[in-house]
Amino acid sequence: MAGSGKLFLLPVWLGESGGTELLPPANIALAERLTLFFCEQERTARRMLRRMSATIDLGAVELHVLDKDTDAATLSAMAELLGTRDAAILSEAGMPCIADPGARLVAEAHRRGVQVVPLSGPSSLLLALAASGMNGQRFTFHGYLPREAAARKQQIRKVEHQSQQEAAAQLFIETPYRNDALLADLLAQCNGSTRLCLAIDLDQPGGSVSTRTVAQWRKAVPVLGKRPCVFIIQVGA
Repeated sequence: MAGSGKLFLLPVWLGESGGTELLPPANIALAERLTLFFCEQERTARRMLRRMSATIDLGAVELHVLDKDTDAATLSAMAELLGTRDAAILSEAGMPCIADPGARLVAEAHRRGVQVVPLSGPSSLLLALAASGMNGQRFTFHGYLPREAAARKQQIRKVEHQSQQEAAAQLFIETPYRNDALLADLLAQCNGSTRLCLAIDLDQPGGSVSTRTVAQWRKAVPVLGKRPCVFIIQVGA
């Protein structure tokens, strides 16, 4: 039987800039009282908690690393802690469990009857889609496209076709150091009339959201560099 503890999904900042004014006060208060956290990197989690509140005793905080390489045995051991007391999942940026390995622990929480509580906070995908001018009622998030060039180009054509068939926006992300390679492939593979949104450094100084046709982007190709970016394409209106 599950205990009384809940599993909270605690959003953090999308980048290095910004203070507590960017997070709901209730989230800060929760972080101050919790002592059990699950995270991708311990160092990042400690930094995020310190940004949230100087009153948090980091020495009393219990952190468990949950990343893409966490094996089943380790995940099971973490799951045993669920319900024993309130806990939270922290992502590296933004909303936990979206393009984030925390979803595996949430699945375990549901299997064990532990209440999962998502909290309001930054989500780069929703911010990008809302500002893109594309279809916010019908969309698909594809996560990361293939790393290998030939497979990535094939997937781009497939995603563009899906957008055309479904009249839907198609969202995906990339490891920042491969941003410019992905953009080059998008401009080479997509039809000139396809709309492409580049949502860069959301919620951060100098961030921007720009939607143009592929043909327009080809005339002035931006250099994205290693800035976090959400890519969205849509065929037609």
